[in-house]
Amino acid sequence: MSRSWAWRKSSASANQGADCVEISYTGSTILVRDSKQRHGRVLGLTPAAWHSFISSLSDVPAAADHPRPGHPPT
Repeated sequence: MSRSWAWRKSSASANQGADCVEISYTGSTILVRDSKQRHGRVLGLTPAAWHSFISSLSDVPAAADHPRPGHPPT
């Protein structure tokens, strides 16, 4: 899998070394990787699966910056 996509780090990360993930949107897939293991494995999710995951998090409101089916991250 190519690593040439634009990756976004979680806005919850304060760049203080905390565990964090990064996401990238390919147009049809949401890619998720560990920010500390950028050359490691990448998890690919459909936009519907990503939305379901984000919606299941009780402390994360459904916001415009979360990728939704048919909507790339902003």
